[in-house]
Amino acid sequence: MKENQKQAASPVGLTLAGEINQLLENAFRACGLPTSHARAARASRPEWGELQCNGALPLAKSLGRPPREIAAAVAEQLRAGGGFDVVEVAGAGFVNLKLSAALLARHAQAQLDDPACGIVQETRQRIMLDYGGPNVAKPLHVGHLRSLVIGESLRRILRAQGHDTVSDVHLGDWGLQMGMLIAQIRRDFPSLSCFAPQPELAAASLDEASLGFGMQDLQRLYPLAAAACKDDPARMAEARELTAALQAGHSGYIALWRAIRAISLQVQQQDFAALDVHFDLLLGESDVQALIPPMLSELRERGIGIESEGALVVQVAEENDAHPMPPLLLAKSDGAALYATTDLATILSRVRDSDVAPARIIYVVDQRQALHFEQVFRAARRAGYAPGVELVHAGFGTVNGVDGKPYKTRQGGVAQLADLLNGAIDKARERLGALAADAAEQGAGVDQAVQAETLARLVGIAAVKFADLSSYRISGYIFDPERMVSFEGKTGPYVQYACVRIGSILARAAAQQLQPGPIEVAAEAERALVFECARFPEVVASAATNLAPNEIADYVFNLAQTFSRFYLDCPVLAAESAERCASRLAISTLARRVLERGLYLLGIAVPEKM
Repeated sequence: MKENQKQAASPVGLTLAGEINQLLENAFRACGLPTSHARAARASRPEWGELQCNGALPLAKSLGRPPREIAAAVAEQLRAGGGFDVVEVAGAGFVNLKLSAALLARHAQAQLDDPACGIVQETRQRIMLDYGGPNVAKPLHVGHLRSLVIGESLRRILRAQGHDTVSDVHLGDWGLQMGMLIAQIRRDFPSLSCFAPQPELAAASLDEASLGFGMQDLQRLYPLAAAACKDDPARMAEARELTAALQAGHSGYIALWRAIRAISLQVQQQDFAALDVHFDLLLGESDVQALIPPMLSELRERGIGIESEGALVVQVAEENDAHPMPPLLLAKSDGAALYATTDLATILSRVRDSDVAPARIIYVVDQRQALHFEQVFRAARRAGYAPGVELVHAGFGTVNGVDGKPYKTRQGGVAQLADLLNGAIDKARERLGALAADAAEQGAGVDQAVQAETLARLVGIAAVKFADLSSYRISGYIFDPERMVSFEGKTGPYVQYACVRIGSILARAAAQQLQPGPIEVAAEAERALVFECARFPEVVASAATNLAPNEIADYVFNLAQTFSRFYLDCPVLAAESAERCASRLAISTLARRVLERGLYLLGIAVPEKM
């Protein structure tokens, strides 16, 4: 009897890994064994098969039986059940598994027919992601890169699983920094209507045209204001006075603040667009200020907020803490609120907002803020502000220069994000131009599109994103545009090129009236590519669980390499038969779709040509 006749189709939605584990559970159960260790892992050596099961070893001790005896019994059941071409017991009790060609082909065909490429849809949750966090009147800089890139990738990964995501930028648009800036603007632009004796006569809305200055001026004015307030107590007192007036609703200052916020957002959104980063909400610290006074009063009344040396704190230490946990400071002795105050009020606002009502809130913020978020989360739970809501800090490491230290400009200043991106785009333009010139010298007749600005931007941005996302989130990484834009090695352009290369093969096939057909798996390179494609759903699931886009970056790079080996070993257009050609076209189509989908989850677009 043929294997595809005796083997039942896998349940709807079951991944290849899921089906294999189910077969293992059935075999363990048939042997009277507990199924807790009935799991397959990738084989340590490909010549042994695609997978191996090591469950006999941990069971041997608890059952008092030799592990090889247990492994042999399981192997016998697996051979009888189908699904494997080879089942062998090796070593101390390992079960090596070579999947059947029919099983691989069936899963490949199902994955090809699935628009989601096999990604398993999870029970739908409303998940809020907080990333970006820029301040108004300041440009985005290198410190914002990881938050934006990682946050956007996590948003896409979670949406791919069927979750309902809400992304918020959480602007730094309130507090003393605004009073400092308003004071400096009053010095440099005293004739603005918002500073008139009757501020209610100020324009209902101010913009860049009516103000007479824009983002470049704000970027110049804020450092002047900060330096002056640091050196001059009188200037600091003035800034505090103007901050109080703004927060009290002074109509002129409110109009100016709104204009500053709008000007800043307009420029920052250009950087968001360059990175293809999406936000559902553009809220800021200002949006929760009205909640803070009643929140602090309530915490005092409930005995959660207590006075300590004139300040208001919340004790967040717990009995099982391995290290001392300092209290959360919510208000200084002068009554001034802090970032923690705003963050706690923001949790309260998000949970109470029926339009948001998240089951999870994920903060994609620098790992150096881990203590801050642990304190805020504990305070929120103690106050009952987030009942049933999972609060998560997805921290990340720093972007470093080639010296291994946090990335700086050549002058030692903080690098602006736009400059970083433009630098990578310039490097991509140079590299693409050199490749086009080399191809032209060889008579390849390279399409002039390789010189296009659009392509340079796609490759440059992909290089930056992939370099960031291929690094383990909590680790730092070295920002090296020269290496990032290479078409060799573990880079974004390399994976982009693999996608484009497959697209070129499929286009040539279509021009020859060749179409994909039923998938057959025979050659080892076909097995390897189909099996690697089948791993995609479990990789996405793991990346979502661990909040680790680097797992997908690693995967697409490995898949691109696997396709390259397939293409060398298995002629597609020149296959030995029409059936083999049609099958390999289908396998190539599957590989391209999975690569494209994986790159999309990283926020990386694929050009049509390179």
